[in-house]
Amino acid sequence: MSVNPVPEGYRSVNTYLIVEDAAHAIDFYGKAFGAEEIYRLPMKDAEGRDKVGHAEIRIGDTQLMLSDEWPDMQALGPNKRGGPTATFVIYGPDADAAWERAVNAGAKPDRPVKEEFWGDRMGTVVDPFGHKWTLGTHVRDVSPEEMQKAMEEWCPPGVKETA
Repeated sequence: MSVNPVPEGYRSVNTYLIVEDAAHAIDFYGKAFGAEEIYRLPMKDAEGRDKVGHAEIRIGDTQLMLSDEWPDMQALGPNKRGGPTATFVIYGPDADAAWERAVNAGAKPDRPVKEEFWGDRMGTVVDPFGHKWTLGTHVRDVSPEEMQKAMEEWCPPGVKETA
């Protein structure tokens, strides 16, 4: 019997979050985004403090991995690195309600929800651990030609196309 090279529940590309307090993050992601904890592996750090060595959560149909920071391995969260190095997008049926839920759970508003030219209604929050999350609902299909025209109209003066 052969083993699937991609473990069950995963995709070819997956997300691994590093956070300052993984136990708190798991709780926050449950409240803010409806995350379900799959499991966690507790460990102690060099000073004997309880930490999360590895955990997995599911938001919708996506499984994410996360752990506490491990400075000795250069595993630091966005707040220690000066800001996020990636952002996340969660699509669902009601971007406004999702954005409000995240803010009520303790996320900091970054961009209010509004309809964007590419056909999505989206807003962005920053979680207490420094990660940016855009919450969106696809509301209309936009052709590549329409999107190009809208991008040109949206683009700030002085910014040139690269193509």
